[in-house]
Formats: sequence, C-alpha cells, structure tokens
Amino acid sequence: MLIPTARAEAEIEVKKSRFISIAIPTSTMEEVKEAVLSVRAEHPDATHVVHAAVIGKAGTMYSSSDDREPKNTAGRPALEVLKGSGITNITVAIVRYFGGTLLGTGGLVKAYGDSAKEVLKVVPTEPLIEKTNFSMVIPYNSYTLIKRLFETLSVTTLNESFDISINLEGQLPSENLQKLKDGASDIGQGKILLTINT
Repeated sequence: MLIPTARAEAEIEVKKSRFISIAIPTSTMEEVKEAVLSVRAEHPDATHVVHAAVIGKAGTMYSSSDDREPKNTAGRPALEVLKGSGITNITVAIVRYFGGTLLGTGGLVKAYGDSAKEVLKVVPTEPLIEKTNFSMVIPYNSYTLIKRLFETLSVTTLNESFDISINLEGQLPSENLQKLKDGASDIGQGKILLTINT
C-alpha cells in the first residue's frame, strides 16, 4: 500500500461545471471529517463538496458522501477509484461549482470518477511503512557519528536542540529500530540516552 505524503489538487471542467479534487493525507475517520470540513470552509460558495476516503494499514475502512448529488453518483465512483489505486490513509474531497448544465446520472458518475483520477495522478506518495518515533540525548563528540548512523537507517530528524548535550527527536522505519539501539550503544558507550516514543 502507498500513503500520500502531502496535499494535492487538480481541476477538470465538464459542461461548464468546475470539479476541484483535493487529496489530503488522513489516518483516522476523525481526520477525514476534519479534512472535509476544512475544504468546505475554503470553498463556501461551492454547490457540492463530495468526499471519498480510504483508511487503515490494509485500506479496508471507507467513507464517502454524495453531498446532495443523486445517490451513488458522486462519492461512490470517487471511492471506487480510490479503492483501486493502492493508496490508503487518503481523503479526496471534490468541490463542484455548478455550471448551469445538468450532467445526468451517467455524466455525474464519470465526472466525479475522472476528478478523483486526476488528483491521484499528482498526489505524492510513499510506501506505507510502520515507523517509530524516538528521542535521544547525546554528547557533542558523538553527534557526527550519530548523524552518519541516521543516514544508513533512513532516520528523519524531526527536531534538534543544542544545550549541555544535544537533544534529537526523530522517526525511522520500525524494522531499523534494533540497529539504531545497537549503533547508539556502540557510538555512545553508555553515554547516549535513547527513548522510544509510543
């Protein structure tokens, strides 16, 4: 499975109706709700704000809404596109500004499905890897070696502060956790304090 790494936006026009699709990384149903509310707030004059979401490690939790479009003509086709994409932890909100021409049931299904496809073309993704957050207190003389170790273990540094010692916060793929513990132990000779944040 893939997960989105950033928000993305795309737009199509069908018979003068504008369809703006916005993909937002979300990992819980609560975040889905917040994402849809935030898009509504950004587009207060929109005729409809339809959404579809796929959540969970296996991509097995779904949410969708037609937002006053005829039943199953909006959220469902967008959700089917998402389910087939191999991307999880994603919400796609599709904003429609009505252009004056009714699209009919088939036209709506196609427009909302196409709109979801467009944003999936541009959303940045990465493989879904279980990650662990940690914090570390290290002496100055270990800093260079620790940073080198981080590079080999795909560590993302989230925060660094320099005081009497250096405080680091980071994240790494969980499968590399033991190597981090072993490496920190070798480099620090007992002087590095490593805390795993759950």
